[in-house]
Amino acid sequence: MTERKQYLYRIDPSRPEMLSQGMTDEESRVMKQHYEYMQHLLRQGHLILAGRTQNPDESGFGIVIFEANTDDDAHLIMMNDPAVNLGVMNAWLFPYKVALKR
Repeated sequence: MTERKQYLYRIDPSRPEMLSQGMTDEESRVMKQHYEYMQHLLRQGHLILAGRTQNPDESGFGIVIFEANTDDDAHLIMMNDPAVNLGVMNAWLFPYKVALKR
């Protein structure tokens, strides 16, 4: 069996005001789906961690660190995130390696 690789994707709101002014009803619905997708990835054994910065301005962003078998699989996992797929978040994928962990 091939060892799975680690990846990180960064997500930024496509509408930066979402962080300072709050979410629209549609953004809220999509972000609920995003959270459910993160829970699904966790149950499937892909997700290592997910979270976001707490600054309420345009510098805020989220990260998702996860494992996948191939670069193509990693890209698919990112693109299947409802927040990314539905355009509420812009996303960038990076190969990643956790060096230390508690």
